Amino acid sequence: MKRMKNEYERFTFKQKILMSAAVLLVLLGAALAFVLIHFRVTKAEVIGNHHYSEDEIKAMVLKDSFVDNSLLLNLKYRNKSIDDIPFIESMDVEVLGADSIRIMVYEKTLAGCVTYLGNYMYFDREGIVVESAAEATDGVPEITGLNFGSVQLYKKLPVENEDVFKEILNLTQLLEKYDISAGKIYFDRNMNVTLYFGQARVRLGDGTRIDEKIMQLSAIVPSIEGKKGVLDMSELNENTKTLTFEPD
Repeated sequence: MKRMKNEYERFTFKQKILMSAAVLLVLLGAALAFVLIHFRVTKAEVIGNHHYSEDEIKAMVLKDSFVDNSLLLNLKYRNKSIDDIPFIESMDVEVLGADSIRIMVYEKTLAGCVTYLGNYMYFDREGIVVESAAEATDGVPEITGLNFGSVQLYKKLPVENEDVFKEILNLTQLLEKYDISAGKIYFDRNMNVTLYFGQARVRLGDGTRIDEKIMQLSAIVPSIEGKKGVLDMSELNENTKTLTFEPD
């Protein structure tokens, strides 16, 4: 009799454990379903993107329906670098609400690009080649006139005079400051600079008074776009009264 009682108690204990486990699984399932449904993303804001459109960034982040969830996306992109998307260093996802997120894009800092074997090789402010692409990217000028041998990803562009990288960085920062977009920047052997806006060329000369030249150029560019010719600003000084665009 005592043996039967012990077996019954053990059976009852196992039932209680199984029932508790079943209840726990139900609760966990309900909690998971609530998180997946309640925190499903329906609104996304994108900031910091230049090379990719807002829709392209959203597609990259929300491409997996399983993690189309604000909490899971926040965890997925926290302190994570991006290795498989060109021009992007990292992305972060901030939860704004149960169904809304903000995607913050941190792009690689690009100073310019050169063409090599039919590709555009993009380099940063130190001259390190960080990306290669078959097509040009808007907003990043092509640098011409540089002499270099072979080009390798993640290595410095092997130019004759590495001071050119400082000149490129200073120039591109000034162009961005004054909202000027040059398609090409040409450096001759003496580091004299010519900017290209389609078939219109602007000679800036060396780095003398470069800030003043770019500031004045910001008001001139709209009048020369679509034209073919040259504007010489290389000798600009405090006595310069007029600048003349000479058609080809």
